[in-house]
Amino acid sequence: MTEFALTLWAWEMTGSATALALVGFFSQLPRIPITLVAGLIVDRFNRKHLMMLGDAVAALSTVGIGLLYSTGDLNIWHLYLATTLNGGFGQIQSLAYQTSISTLVPLSQLTRANSMNSAVHYGSAIFGPALTGVLYPLIGLLGIVGIDLVSFGVAIASLLFLHVPQPSQPATLELETLWTKLTFGFREVWRQPSLRALLLISTLFWFFHDLGGAIYDPMILARSNGSAQVLASTAAAAGIGGVTGAIILSVWGGPKQRVGAMLAGFIGAGLSKTVFGLGRSPSIWVPAQFCSSLHFPLLGSSETALWMEQISPARQGRIFAANALVLHVVSAGATLMAGPLADQLLEPAMVVSGPWVPILGAFFGSGPGAGMAILYVSCALAMVLVGMSGFGLANLVAIAPQRRSE
Repeated sequence: MTEFALTLWAWEMTGSATALALVGFFSQLPRIPITLVAGLIVDRFNRKHLMMLGDAVAALSTVGIGLLYSTGDLNIWHLYLATTLNGGFGQIQSLAYQTSISTLVPLSQLTRANSMNSAVHYGSAIFGPALTGVLYPLIGLLGIVGIDLVSFGVAIASLLFLHVPQPSQPATLELETLWTKLTFGFREVWRQPSLRALLLISTLFWFFHDLGGAIYDPMILARSNGSAQVLASTAAAAGIGGVTGAIILSVWGGPKQRVGAMLAGFIGAGLSKTVFGLGRSPSIWVPAQFCSSLHFPLLGSSETALWMEQISPARQGRIFAANALVLHVVSAGATLMAGPLADQLLEPAMVVSGPWVPILGAFFGSGPGAGMAILYVSCALAMVLVGMSGFGLANLVAIAPQRRSE
């Protein structure tokens, strides 16, 4: 709810795709250095306490945003600072959460457990924007922030009474040098051809996903005259699609051929996003966004299960951190590129009398948002190509479920 309200506030203040994309960039930026040590921290310290710490820091940054807004001093750079703080601690929290799943459920249920996690993620996308649209005129940003703080309290209280098993550490760990500990994840991924291939495929997919995703909100707002209702409807469609996909996977248990399922999810998401980018009204955006999000529990849970089943719980923190570091570097670069590409190149080229309109206007129209739509569709088509090429790479390297490396 707070994120949705602040997105609307930032667009009203700036009207700039770059300004909104920079929020994502500053969220990713601190994750890069933090990830270097996050795996070691998660493997050595109490994971439940690390999750609670992440919630506490996020709550404090929310309080800061609320205080600045109440005094009329809130500026866009305050959002960058808050997302930087949350990004660093959030990386440790999410890694602690992710690695705790495999200590709580058996190998055969990893896809189902990860799909249930997707249901929680997308469930908030259904109700958050809708509730914000109803409550924001009544209680304002400060009221939304108050609800946010209550949710942090519930999350921390829930963890207090939950037992999260800590994996035992191998005796050789204490004899390793600091440099050996920090580089363990990268060396382990590089040592196994299947993990190298999995990292390559997923990195390419998420680069194009994040490059297009960085201009998702400003594209919709530009093409809907800043309509909060339209943005909320697409967010709700994403949530419903994601929850539907997660429920199907949870009941089904997921496919046995996880590589094929992941790549099929890549292709399905890319095709749906292509239709979304070509659309110019909610009648196209809403069903296309539903179909897009329907694929993410499949691709996400399959990808995560592939990593979990090949790595022992005691080492997952460092290996997952190596994977996350690569993805964060790529994502930060993508979000940093997206805003200037849209504002300085594509949007000027697609104004009513722009130079590209005679060529591309039939597909994307013209005026505000048309240039961003070009970038969005290009990225979506690239996601489809990554999924298709991934089948060949997967066959060459033979990514398959293996016994966890101890």
